[in-house]
Amino acid sequence: METVSAAARTAPAAVIVAIDGPSGTGKSSTSKAVAAKLGLSYLDTGAQYRAITWWMLNNGIDVQDAVEVATAAAKPVIVSGTDPAAPTITVDGEDAAGPIRTQEVTSKVSAVSAVPEVRARITELQRSIAAAAEIGIVVEGRDIGTTVLPDADLKIFLTASPEARAARRSGELKGSDLATTKEALIKRDTADSSRKTSPLAKADDAVEVDTTDLTLQQVIECVVTLVEEKRAAK
Repeated sequence: METVSAAARTAPAAVIVAIDGPSGTGKSSTSKAVAAKLGLSYLDTGAQYRAITWWMLNNGIDVQDAVEVATAAAKPVIVSGTDPAAPTITVDGEDAAGPIRTQEVTSKVSAVSAVPEVRARITELQRSIAAAAEIGIVVEGRDIGTTVLPDADLKIFLTASPEARAARRSGELKGSDLATTKEALIKRDTADSSRKTSPLAKADDAVEVDTTDLTLQQVIECVVTLVEEKRAAK
């Protein structure tokens, strides 16, 4: 008879956690911290869309031309490292972690990510990464619980008031104007929520967490508790 080692018996169940929500709700900080605390892999899906947008801009693709974007969607090789302590992303072997955070990429990513061929390509990549995560993974984005991983063990949707989100984002973007940041966030929300393919939306079975009046630490503790409860029930 096959015996099960003590380590195997006590190892927590692998769990796939989808964390969605608009910009400025604390998604990235929360997701990384939760993954690190629970020993899970981590994937920032927004970085992948930024990466493909950066590649398009670098290669002279007109990002307002959906046909041109669709034709080029399969070309770049995007590789995401899933260590929450040091997540990495490369495009065609080049470190893209810094360049994808520029204002130019930020202003163009919604247009590129709305193209169905881009979403199909990146969604396939995200699913393969999640499937390969033996210990489990925290995947953050905008359509994870609804489209990318509809069978995720736990779905969380982070929200916050536009004012709170703008204040946080302005803090990240040193010296940025609060009103301008708020306007840009609302514009991005509208673009992401109204696109035809995989819009930003809360899954029916997602747990909504309003982070407006919570500290980052409180949000992390809340999500860790939800994940631990789900793992214990598996």
